[in-house]
Amino acid sequence: MTGVAAAKTAQRQAALEQRQGLNTPARVAAAGEALYQVLRGYQGKVISGYMPMRGEADPVPALSRLDASICMPVVLGKARPLGFRGWHPGAVMIAGAFGALIPAEGPDLVPEVLVVPLLAYDGRGYRLGYGGGFYDRTLQQLRAAGPVVAIGFAFQGQAVDALTVEATDQPMDVIVTEAGAIRP
Repeated sequence: MTGVAAAKTAQRQAALEQRQGLNTPARVAAAGEALYQVLRGYQGKVISGYMPMRGEADPVPALSRLDASICMPVVLGKARPLGFRGWHPGAVMIAGAFGALIPAEGPDLVPEVLVVPLLAYDGRGYRLGYGGGFYDRTLQQLRAAGPVVAIGFAFQGQAVDALTVEATDQPMDVIVTEAGAIRP
């Protein structure tokens, strides 16, 4: 394992431990409201969310309130960018790769705004995920094709001073927590 890989592995473990206990009803509600306030400015766009797992901040209540085309990420294969399937409140969900819930059916969409789950984030807008690189590849591909907004979504307690960053890591444009929006 390289020094960068080892550093990221250690940061992931620390971030998972740090996130424990942050997912309280008050924080969830405040974070959801803060996300909704940011996403309101993107109504009419195609917005990607995610179905939370493992204590992630839950974007679904905010997404459910929008007048927008909403989609959810679908893992298409190892080392590939994500695909996106249309979603609406009440959509039938099935288990996808890594146990993440995905819509059982729906149109393939290309998001203009992505709400991205975070294990940790820093003040430069970089995020730490689970290590598959799916969002980094996806954002790189989407940004090469045109404008896209990446909104990291987490709890304030997931902030760290600095993350180990590689050339392939894609920064967030905005990070939203229960304390509001942070623009790196």
